[in-house]
Amino acid sequence: MCNNSNDSSCIAEILTVINILQCNAQCSDTCLDTCDRGFLGNTISTLGLNTRPVMLYTCAGNGTPWSMPTTKENVDCASVGTTCSSVFRVEKIDGNCATFRVLAANSDPTTSGTIPYVATNSFFTMNLDCVCALKCLNDTTVEGV
Repeated sequence: MCNNSNDSSCIAEILTVINILQCNAQCSDTCLDTCDRGFLGNTISTLGLNTRPVMLYTCAGNGTPWSMPTTKENVDCASVGTTCSSVFRVEKIDGNCATFRVLAANSDPTTSGTIPYVATNSFFTMNLDCVCALKCLNDTTVEGV
């Protein structure tokens, strides 16, 4: 809880802000460089950024970020050789549940410096009661979202 009496969690509230920012991809607020900063990018005038990638940590994860396959195949991310990622883009918030898109590392050396992640068609929905920590990464552009 966020030291208030409603039923939403801090994680859900922050993810809601991120989702709204990504949908609007522009804002005129100023605030600290935090997950719920009111604009995408380093400054208000940053243009073209559309994603605030996040990493999720569960209560049972022992400090290891949550990871999901980058494809719709049913694979075990703990297995060697599977392609998984722990970087996600929030796509939808519904109460205390959130739907995330799995982002994959950009393997194209000509664009990976400016576009570190690419969108996948792999999605998952998580009950945010299972999330104990959220880490926001640098705002970026993800094509195809």
